[in-house]
Amino acid sequence: MTKNQWSFFCHFRNDFRQQCDQWNARFAEILNPLQRTAAVKDTPEYSVETGVVYNRSLDDVTEEAEIRLIVIGDNPGKDEQLHRNQRYLVGQAGKIAEGFFSRHPELGIDFRKNTIILNKTPVHTAKTAHLKYLLKNGNDEVGKLIKDSQLWMAEQTARLHQILCEGGNSQERGFGCQLWLVGYAELKGRGLFLQYRDKLADCYKKNDGMRNACCEEVPQFLPEWNQVMVYQHFSMNRFTIDLDECLKNGKISSQLSLKEKLAALGKIHRQEIFGF
Repeated sequence: MTKNQWSFFCHFRNDFRQQCDQWNARFAEILNPLQRTAAVKDTPEYSVETGVVYNRSLDDVTEEAEIRLIVIGDNPGKDEQLHRNQRYLVGQAGKIAEGFFSRHPELGIDFRKNTIILNKTPVHTAKTAHLKYLLKNGNDEVGKLIKDSQLWMAEQTARLHQILCEGGNSQERGFGCQLWLVGYAELKGRGLFLQYRDKLADCYKKNDGMRNACCEEVPQFLPEWNQVMVYQHFSMNRFTIDLDECLKNGKISSQLSLKEKLAALGKIHRQEIFGF
């Protein structure tokens, strides 16, 4: 990282840790019983240890790190919230992601060294869908936490990504610092993460829009928006299955390199979710 990137990352990391500490101190007593109850119907009993989860893998990042990818999952699950972990994507989905990049060294990414992993919200549930239970059965403060945490993560993540796109070895190697939104079912319709989606897009918009022939304002985006990609989850190999299906049905040319195929797929889904 450059000096500027390292300085910003350190501020981001410290602010994120402190924010999670504050949310836990304020909401743990309300959250933890809700999180346990939400899981009863479809999840084996487990110990709820951390209601709002900071990713301690960020503490392992050094100034010498070459961050080429920011991966955004949904929210911390059972394994991620355990005291002994408190790290993101440490379960089966993380192993699948790690295996994908290790099988494709041409991408130039070590998943555990060159990637920052964040979530759309740090609020834990055993399954992402359980957030709906928290919203329905929690008080107004719980609902506000889920909303505010998405807005906070979207804004801070966008700023971090834009800083990491400023020059450095990553761009010189051709991959750039991309931001991957992994998992998009809850980014559309009446999904759980619409606040995250809309706030993220706003953070990449220029102030000066253009007007089309119908006099409607057309948003203009910062160059870094071109490095924002949307994909299926790594879990159950949906990421690679989706890529294979798009190749078979001709949405993506088989003549492209893997890097180009991934970029094409990410932009297809970005258009579906964001409309641009």
